[in-house]
Formats: sequence, structure tokens, C-alpha cells
Amino acid sequence: MALALTPRSRSIAFAFAVLCLASSVVAVTVHANDGAKAGANIFESYCADCHSVKAAKHKSGPSLYGVIGRQSGSADGYVYSDAMRGANLVWTPETLDTFLTSPKDLVAKTKMRYGGLTNPQARADLLAFLAEQK
Repeated sequence: MALALTPRSRSIAFAFAVLCLASSVVAVTVHANDGAKAGANIFESYCADCHSVKAAKHKSGPSLYGVIGRQSGSADGYVYSDAMRGANLVWTPETLDTFLTSPKDLVAKTKMRYGGLTNPQARADLLAFLAEQK
């Protein structure tokens, strides 16, 4: 049996649908911002001892300023391993996610001494933070 809607009830249903969609967009935006904030904490906890997010300020690892979209092994002024220079990767969110999960699985002879970040949400938050560093 079909439900007959009056023009007024159709308008109310449409307004409700628009309101729900708008709320979803706001929630996704807020979550992305929350993710970057959480990612800053993850960076400080897991990455900041070896990496910086300041342009050309390298530590024992390369600066991660502008890392998304960068060719692997290409930050000026940092001496990379032969494996990283030869990896021929572009650091997209997807390749970074794979690398951060288990660095040596993607670049076997990387000199990065980190076992990996296994929590998918933590990686997503860290990537949201790194995406802002440009």
C-alpha cells in the first residue's frame, strides 16, 4: 500500500532530508578537524622525536612538511637510504597509510626504525594532521 503525501507533508519531508544532509556534512567536517587535532597528538607521541613538520628542518628523519604529494626520498637536505631513494613512491594518503602500518613491508631496507602504527583510526588522524602541514 502506497503512502499518499500531501504537498505540505512532502515539503516537510524534503526539509527534513535537507536538514539531515546538512547535519551530516557538518559532522564530517567537525570529525576531520578533530582527526587533525588527534593526529597532532599522535605525531607528538610517535613521530616528533625523529621528524619535524617545519620546512627543511630535518632531525634523524626527514621533515614531513609537505610530505603528501612528495616523491619518496626527495626532501632537500636529507640523506636518505638507497632503498628510500629507489622506492619510486609518491606519498599519497594511501601510500603513507601502507607505509605507516608497517614501514619495512613497503620499503624493506628503510633506515626508519619504527615497527608501524597498527590502529587504522590513529593512522587516519595522523594523515589528517600531515595533510595540513604545507
